[in-house]
Amino acid sequence: MIRACVIGWPVAHSRSPVIHRFWLKEFGIDGDYEPVAVEPERIEAFLRDFPAGPFAGGNVTVPHKEAAFAAVARRDAAAEAIGAVNTLWIEGGKLVGSNTDSLGFLANLDGAVENWDSGDGAAVVLGAGGAARAILFALLERGFGPIRLVNRTRDRAETLAERFGKAVKPAGWDELPGLLADASLLVNTTTLGMKGMPPLGIDLAPLPDHALVTDLVYVPLETELLAAARARGLRAVDGLGMLLHQAVPGFERWFGRRPTVTPALREAVLATFGS
Repeated sequence: MIRACVIGWPVAHSRSPVIHRFWLKEFGIDGDYEPVAVEPERIEAFLRDFPAGPFAGGNVTVPHKEAAFAAVARRDAAAEAIGAVNTLWIEGGKLVGSNTDSLGFLANLDGAVENWDSGDGAAVVLGAGGAARAILFALLERGFGPIRLVNRTRDRAETLAERFGKAVKPAGWDELPGLLADASLLVNTTTLGMKGMPPLGIDLAPLPDHALVTDLVYVPLETELLAAARARGLRAVDGLGMLLHQAVPGFERWFGRRPTVTPALREAVLATFGS
């Protein structure tokens, strides 16, 4: 039996086992995908010993993505740029890492809105945390510019902008209304609007009519931001597809079959939201 896992602390909330077990059943593969809770003080030793363990590879979720970045012997270009690893596998007895968050983000939008990246206008990214790094990498790969990086702590936005170059323009939250007027894309990478968190609470009136709004939050699936976008007649894409698409490369690497993201998979994951 081939085994893979998701590593986090806590990890019980992760939907990754639902995704990968769905594909294992679909392909009829003798394998399993398991949640593994690893305390922060144990993660360094856990990752050091990972190649000798029972797993062919795994995913990494919060708060261990930066620890995984440091632990791998080699990492891909996306992981290097983002500074975090979310997918692990073993090559020649050594731990290797990738970051598939940017791929998942792009695949989600590609599947939802035709030619979403072909219009004129700036991109506005809300938040300057780990998720924002993946989105900046993705948008730069698609040739977006300028990308306005807006954060409540402007210093943090400035630090992250320096990492990605001149196409990324840092801004404070108070500047946001003036940055939306020519934006073709608005991305929320913060946890604001997530279940149990404060609302995002921004006015979308300045956005042009052709703008696309997407939210990385997927619990609830229809956030207040997305509801406001739809009420304005704007195109809106939820964040669940990013979670589903980012899982594809890892499954293919561990289990040898390339899965597809289907409505049936989406429904299987949505069915867990009440639990």
